[in-house]
Amino acid sequence: MTRCVRVVTENAAVDRAFDYEVPTALSSVQVGDRVRVDFNHRSLRGWVTAEVEPTREMKAVKKWLGLGPAPEMLPLLEWAAHRWCAPLSRFLLAASPRVVVAQVPLAPVARPLDATVAALAVRREPGVVLVAPTHDPLALIVHAYQSTLDSPGSLLVLVPTEAWALRLRGRLEQRGCAVAQGEGEWNRMRAGWPVIVGARGAALAPTPRVRAAVIVDADDEAYRSASSPTWDATTMLRERCRRDGAPLWLTSVAPSPTLMSLGPVRVTDDVTGGWPRVSIVDRREGDPHDGVLTQSALAVAHRALDGEEPVALVVILQRLGHGRLFACRRCGELARCGVCGMAEVESGEGVACVHGHDPRANFCRSCGATNLKKVRVGVSTLARDVAAQLSQPVNEVVASSTAEITARVVVGTEAVFARVRRCAAVVFVDFDQYLLAPRESARRAALVAVAKAGRLVGSRREGRGVVLIQTRRHDEVIDALASGDVVALLEEDVATAQALGLPPYGARAEISGEAAPEFVERLRQPEVRVRHVEGVYVVSARDIETLTAALSETPRPAGRLRIEVY
Repeated sequence: MTRCVRVVTENAAVDRAFDYEVPTALSSVQVGDRVRVDFNHRSLRGWVTAEVEPTREMKAVKKWLGLGPAPEMLPLLEWAAHRWCAPLSRFLLAASPRVVVAQVPLAPVARPLDATVAALAVRREPGVVLVAPTHDPLALIVHAYQSTLDSPGSLLVLVPTEAWALRLRGRLEQRGCAVAQGEGEWNRMRAGWPVIVGARGAALAPTPRVRAAVIVDADDEAYRSASSPTWDATTMLRERCRRDGAPLWLTSVAPSPTLMSLGPVRVTDDVTGGWPRVSIVDRREGDPHDGVLTQSALAVAHRALDGEEPVALVVILQRLGHGRLFACRRCGELARCGVCGMAEVESGEGVACVHGHDPRANFCRSCGATNLKKVRVGVSTLARDVAAQLSQPVNEVVASSTAEITARVVVGTEAVFARVRRCAAVVFVDFDQYLLAPRESARRAALVAVAKAGRLVGSRREGRGVVLIQTRRHDEVIDALASGDVVALLEEDVATAQALGLPPYGARAEISGEAAPEFVERLRQPEVRVRHVEGVYVVSARDIETLTAALSETPRPAGRLRIEVY
């Protein structure tokens, strides 16, 4: 009997499946496999997504290209394509190996851990766990492993970076776990290895079944893809666990409203004491002739340099991404919008917030002075100034940096956190870049940044190092960081999200690209609302189902179009 299969090609512009005949020579082709087919006189790769009955004469599959995602994953990938308004082929590709894999090894059996290792486990019910920045997730992972041994499938553990995943793999293997990690071990994941560890891509690990999952720092921005489709691993793995009936643990130092909405947030005992020792420097009260590092920051830096840490001092500058902040030369107050309270940046010959609520001339609302100054510098300029103030060689680190760190002083963006594991002090030279960033999650991003710095210097309980924050304002975020008690702040964010209809109490997408105006014009429906903000169309709806349905049903015009669904 003639076999026919349904194939989705890698041509993302044609997001639909086509039927092909399977020749006798390729009788081993199965659902999920990769194949090569003739598509409109072009030879394209594709994936077999289903077996179908022959209804007419059709072209034959030309070649078998090895294994692809497990058949059990295909419904999940179809859901993801709809959820993030992307071609199915993009997710099929993400779950496939980079090379031809013809067969997979036999997966070892998940065995109970040694009694000494098992004793490390800390029992916690599945759900969201509020942890301290210096919390070690190993105890939770051991508990997830031991408590689900009787279930079939793999334990998935996600961490923000591959470097972290590699370290975690070593720790688990030392304790007797069989671990697969990295693209080079796709075949082990496809075989259903007992433990799979990785960063964002591990949410699409091709294991046939997930028995349990742990996501460390579940709100980390690294879990969201910056390239299209802009899917995020936390949402993906939540859905995957729901489909497989698998327990899921999510840890966070500052859970987002989305995580807080999933149920009771369990708080570990070390939350307050696990935050770093934080010192606040108000630049409004300092000497206006101070350099980029105030006198207090210089004192901290010199104490750090007197120690023995290979990297003594880390200096962080977070880029705002929208012009430069302004502060009054006379009183030190930041220029802020009188309508929304956001930072005002350069706008023509005056200043205004990024939403353009109240454009005005260049003067201080607090004291009336007309000499506002720009307070933001670039990383390269900052590195030069820090080197001059400390009389020390400095390494500059940004996202694109690859050079080895050889100096004891490191200056850079948050990319430093992925390159340095330990130091004596961290200085945020302009923390207002976090506090006044033009996004709803600005306050939580500020908390997370200090939490990451805390992992470098240690907790206040250890008393090993210090995080120094230079700012020109004092608010509830500063108070929470000084005390280490962030719960009240997180609850306020939930109330704000509910009031404004932000996710998860509403759904939002951002549309950009040359074809965006035409697409949005076609999108006009009563169920969705559209507003235009700085060249980006923000589309919102009451829930994610309404939003994705509206986006998916809208015909796409020719031209570049980027759809980010949150």
